[in-house]
Amino acid sequence: MKSAFAPLILALAFAACRTETTGTSIQASRMENAGDEAPRYSAWSAPDNVGTPVNSPFADINPSISKDGLTLFFDCANCPENIGAMDIWVAQRTSVDAPWEARQNLGPIINTTAGDGGPSISRDGHRLYFLSQRPGGFGVQDLYVSRRQDKRDPFGWEEPVNLGANVNTEFAENAPEISEDDAGTVLYFASTRPGGPGGTDIYMSRLGPDGTFGPAALVAELSSPANDGAPTVRRDGLEVIFSSDRAGSIPPPPGMPAQVLDLWVSTRASTSDPWSPPENLGLVVNSQFIEQSPAFSFDGTELYFHSPFRPGNVGGTMFDIWMTKRSKLTGRELAP
Repeated sequence: MKSAFAPLILALAFAACRTETTGTSIQASRMENAGDEAPRYSAWSAPDNVGTPVNSPFADINPSISKDGLTLFFDCANCPENIGAMDIWVAQRTSVDAPWEARQNLGPIINTTAGDGGPSISRDGHRLYFLSQRPGGFGVQDLYVSRRQDKRDPFGWEEPVNLGANVNTEFAENAPEISEDDAGTVLYFASTRPGGPGGTDIYMSRLGPDGTFGPAALVAELSSPANDGAPTVRRDGLEVIFSSDRAGSIPPPPGMPAQVLDLWVSTRASTSDPWSPPENLGLVVNSQFIEQSPAFSFDGTELYFHSPFRPGNVGGTMFDIWMTKRSKLTGRELAP
């Protein structure tokens, strides 16, 4: 979901059933579904808070990490320095082992008083996809792309361009995810448009030879009668993790509002195959609170997402960005 003005989904009351799936059993199932040639990974670790200065006392959400792991784009939904109700921010570091440096607002070329968010950085670092409620779109919330010449300049963005009527509708489009694999460039996103099984469903659109995205198609395997969105796709196109409040999500603790969003995973043997039935990532990564807007690192061994209320949250009851890790299995680790 990565939506602008229900980015936090605090107005929704979700009902769901507890899942008994664990991180370990999910990992074993994922290996079976992915085929013999797919890379294999350990289970996800217990998540760590990304910490300050990325996280703040305000709602920090919707992370997207660059290929080299040195630049993190994200939103702040209620920061007092914002231009609009939600703005896109950036933090950088000198190496993957170095701490994050001071976060900065991307400024008025990207951010407007209308609200902007849900960033997704392309693999080459030259394109930033995001949602916006700025005037001139097709509906309440459209998807845009901005380009820059120097991928090392976090503020070198050009005027954003609307992705057009093949992608955007009169309804709300959000949570863009740009995927580049052997099938070409694919834009995944969520939309409230009619025609899908739920309130928010997952769609895809392929980039054509003319540089524009083709007609969007429902990703039926990932969409349900519940709310599904915010997909992130591993770089080989064989694994997707997304947010959902579908049946099987972990219910909130007693006395808490029924706001249920978990991270779910699906795999496929090749980019021409359908996605497998989604499975809950389990209680190692998910909690009784909201987990939303996942983002893979380039090598697929780290997963960023946002969540409120978890112990260690910098923002207290606000949303913070968290990260979980796994390792790629090789050699004798793969032996039965």
